Amino acid sequence: MSARITSDDVAHVARLARLELHEGEVETFTGQLAAILEHAEDVEALDLEGVEPTSHPYPLVNVLRPDVASATLSNDDALAAAPQAEDGRFRVPTILGEAP
Repeated sequence: MSARITSDDVAHVARLARLELHEGEVETFTGQLAAILEHAEDVEALDLEGVEPTSHPYPLVNVLRPDVASATLSNDDALAAAPQAEDGRFRVPTILGEAP
């Protein structure tokens, strides 16, 4: 079992990371980091002999529908819902100071 993390350790790491922590935050983070390190020790102690490495515990399956061509809106139907249309295209406000 490793030595417990101290508030001095947390304050030192905070200084290295250029984080300004108040005394209450140092105490809070000391407890939280100690719990994280204890959990890491528990995981490290597990016997993983014969366990194959994996990136995900369950097989992943593509949940998207197949990409199949189907009927779409005609140009006229799409433009019918537009606030403004011109020459078979959507008309939008001028941007970046461009002349119309």
